[in-house]
Amino acid sequence: MRPLLRFAYVARRHYKAAPPPSPPKAPKKLQKFSFQSITWEDPYSWMSKVSDKVAMRHMDVYMEQEEKYSEAVMSDSEKLLNKLHFEMASRMPFDLSTPPFRWGPWLYYRRVEEAKPYPILCRRLASLNDDFISHKYPPAGFDFTTGKAIEQKLVDYNLEAERFGGYAYEELSEVSPNHQFLAYTMYDKENDYFKLSVRNLNSGSLCSKPQADRVSNLAWAKNGHALLYVVTDQKMRPYRVYYSLIGSTDEDVLLLEESDESVYINIRHTKDFQYVTVNTFSSTSSKVFLINAADPLSGLKLVWECDALAHCIIEHHRGYLYLFTDAPKGGQSVDYHYLLCSSADDPSSTRKWEEVLVDDPDLIIEDVDFSDKYLALIVREGKKVQLCSVGLPLPFGKGSLKLRKLDLQYLSLPKHVCQISPGPNYDFFSSVARFIISSPVVPDAVVDYDLATGRWNIIQQQNMLHDRTRILYGKNSASISMESSNSKHSNPVNANFEDDQLWNELSEFYACEQYEVPSFDGLFIPLTIVFSRNNKTQAKKPGILHGHGAYGELLDKRWRSELKSLLDRGWVVAYADVRGGGGFGKKWHNDGRCTKKHNSINDYISCAKFLIENDIVHENKLAGWGYSAGGLLVASAINRSPDLFRAAVLKVPFLDPTNTLLYPILPLIAADYEEFGYPWDLNDFLAIREYSPYDNIRKDVLYPAVLVTSSFNTRFGVWEAAKWVARVRDLSIYDPKRPILLNLTTDLVEENRYLQSKESALEATFLIKMIES
Repeated sequence: MRPLLRFAYVARRHYKAAPPPSPPKAPKKLQKFSFQSITWEDPYSWMSKVSDKVAMRHMDVYMEQEEKYSEAVMSDSEKLLNKLHFEMASRMPFDLSTPPFRWGPWLYYRRVEEAKPYPILCRRLASLNDDFISHKYPPAGFDFTTGKAIEQKLVDYNLEAERFGGYAYEELSEVSPNHQFLAYTMYDKENDYFKLSVRNLNSGSLCSKPQADRVSNLAWAKNGHALLYVVTDQKMRPYRVYYSLIGSTDEDVLLLEESDESVYINIRHTKDFQYVTVNTFSSTSSKVFLINAADPLSGLKLVWECDALAHCIIEHHRGYLYLFTDAPKGGQSVDYHYLLCSSADDPSSTRKWEEVLVDDPDLIIEDVDFSDKYLALIVREGKKVQLCSVGLPLPFGKGSLKLRKLDLQYLSLPKHVCQISPGPNYDFFSSVARFIISSPVVPDAVVDYDLATGRWNIIQQQNMLHDRTRILYGKNSASISMESSNSKHSNPVNANFEDDQLWNELSEFYACEQYEVPSFDGLFIPLTIVFSRNNKTQAKKPGILHGHGAYGELLDKRWRSELKSLLDRGWVVAYADVRGGGGFGKKWHNDGRCTKKHNSINDYISCAKFLIENDIVHENKLAGWGYSAGGLLVASAINRSPDLFRAAVLKVPFLDPTNTLLYPILPLIAADYEEFGYPWDLNDFLAIREYSPYDNIRKDVLYPAVLVTSSFNTRFGVWEAAKWVARVRDLSIYDPKRPILLNLTTDLVEENRYLQSKESALEATFLIKMIES
């Protein structure tokens, strides 16, 4: 009789788990340094000796070891890495064309061809735009009158990559006002500078001149028949302005040379191309000169100066110069920008500038954009950023005006807008201005705003819900159009539910919440968090906290499609607007730079504690994330509170300010020293030593898992990342479950979308592996 139930015994096989990979140990060569009566030792200073061939051979070997170690640590997560890379790459619109912008008779745009890493700059006549029906295939259309394709290819950056060692990294690009030439600069990797080229847009060929190296600025003159450009010295300081007549065989003319090594030069043309402005500035002075664009050899005329480093932008409008600046008033620093006006024909040596608008601390002007008949303003009221316009000329003859009293027309915006950026508004005589509207829960929307009628069109926006991107061209497109709110008051009508749908708002699926977090000194720090509504009640949520806090720059809180992979897996994405960053006035920036950098770090720590103490993120599942100077912020926070973080990602971080500021290998500019401190000033130097991530690594303390990504093509040398990684491993408690990884790239990731998604996937894989495993 067979038993009803049969039990079988299977012997278990016991496998010995493979030991975790051992991190490489960098060679030590102790070197002593002394400055400002302070002495310190650096065992890894040899890594930065780029001219020492022996040291660089050791560095090559060490980098290979780091690469193998990172691969070994991440080898068991290859399946997850591939899955995340597929997710992120699939959200990238590979057939995407930038929306064409109208300038004169032409529509200019860039598009990417299948299987090619770099875009192509193109144009087509606006009169033939009705034939441009397909947004999936921009080259579509044929002009039967001329027998030519409607689209003109101006620059193929895939071919430019062949000229420049496999890379196509463009910094400047300016079409001439007569639409006959394109001046642009490409990064020459072999020589480490940007090279100027001018291309004839009719023939497609490169002009024989000007061709210059180390070019930092461009401005067209003589209606496109002449080009002014700025070159840098060997320390990358912009110091000379040249004039070149297109088509001439004459040598380029030197218009200005600045011999003072503390002074920098910047040029730009006014939007109407009537003038070229030349800004010279240092840490203690700012000057603006004017050049008549019709006769650039007639000389430079000083129109503005002040005894401080100030932001100064001059525009010309119907015989008047408008100056948008944050220069001190009456010797007192101000916390905002303001607008001044002066006659362009003022012959006096002491030019008179009149204030156009009365100061209103509750309604701050962040940016202005002039056209022939309208002035567009980006304003901030409290924490809320808005976009409005007013007709020109302004009635300022009777004294300063109150902005709120003007007939302002506001654009109705979606909720949680974090940034408004002007687009390429080249056409001075057009009433349509382009802006990019950004939000943590709205994919970037490119909007054409008709300043005359108040109507607006969303020209381009990725639809994350349907995994497609809408790009609208011409009359044949079903354009999304809405009326703005016409209001004389500062509070525009909020976008209603239907508007939110038009904006492709994702609030139905992803929540955005904002908090005011008290910092160590009682000041409240804005904290923004985003999470999936499907996982709102999930316990033990992992989270990532972004921070930057430098140069007065806005923290990037825009919706990023790669973060969707983390959000959909239950992660909380948070953004700490710490002091030192932008968006809240000059004082907010000043209170987080130089000797006050500790404020930024403590603000970030306060936000991290807030997330944990309020159960927004689980106490052992918080990760930090910082890019460039934000890497300094996060690394410094880890030094002070390593137990707060389970992991961190530092992208091309600034980690060794002591040595970088004292002994720069890559050239620094005045803004770098203004931001992080002058080592020659004792108070600044003591502050640098106090906040420096490399100099304050804790001994015998358990650090979080950290992924440091760097590149051989970065402002902050790869040795900074390598030194920090080696020293953390050397001093902290070793835990194989909390590895310190160094990931290096040889490519310019910013210009290659495939590499961008691959790097983002690696970061997400690392965070999930370290926090969720």
